[in-house]
Amino acid sequence: MAKSNDSFGKTLGVVIGLCLVCSLVVSTAAVALKPLQEKNKAQDTQKYILEAASLADKVNGDVASVYNQYIEAKVVDLASGQFDDSIDAASYDQRKAARDTASSVVPKNDVASIKRRANQALVYLVKNDNGELDSVILPVHGYGLWSTMYAFLALEPDMNTVKAMVYYDFSDSGETPGLGGEVQNPKWKALWVGKKLFDDQGNQKIRVTKMPTDKQHDVDALSGATLTANGVQYTLDFWLGEEGFGPFIANARKGGIL
Repeated sequence: MAKSNDSFGKTLGVVIGLCLVCSLVVSTAAVALKPLQEKNKAQDTQKYILEAASLADKVNGDVASVYNQYIEAKVVDLASGQFDDSIDAASYDQRKAARDTASSVVPKNDVASIKRRANQALVYLVKNDNGELDSVILPVHGYGLWSTMYAFLALEPDMNTVKAMVYYDFSDSGETPGLGGEVQNPKWKALWVGKKLFDDQGNQKIRVTKMPTDKQHDVDALSGATLTANGVQYTLDFWLGEEGFGPFIANARKGGIL
């Protein structure tokens, strides 16, 4: 009986020892790989920003250098619509800020179902080879069919003409391939180019609709993905409005900040 107990104790000790060693290896690997993971995530985001800026063709394996040459990230205070230079854009995490009650608010009219909105938001100023402003990229997000969909909306310097609409991230489970996932279809993305956000009176007119009749403002909706298309529309309604980038866009169109 004593030998049996000794054998069991040794086996248990070996198992516990292996578990501790494995836990240590996994923890060490996770810590060691975190900087690389964060770098890859940042470069992945930069890649989509460059796509929205129509600069993807300039990338030849070095995303960061092209991004740093043409893109300037800025932080905007959404309430005032003015740049907030007190916050470092390079380290600002808008999603993290939105989760913090001290740096975010609950929208009064949350049509995009974002739940909380950070007080400050990133914008990206795109320069051409001469250093002149080529476009402005606004990060927007809203709920689709199954998940929150994140996109970059690129605008011409008039802050009215769409240059690109690039969806790049789907939190949770993601949209259904072939349905909601069609927001990444190049043919659908091409429909956005040249569309106008506002009419001559400054009223929001951009529409995602199954029956487009206004060539300037209507984007053909996604066939068979009504809820996702509605999510895109609600995303625009929120982020182009007063609780989103509305004040910033209004200031920019007056020529006050760009």
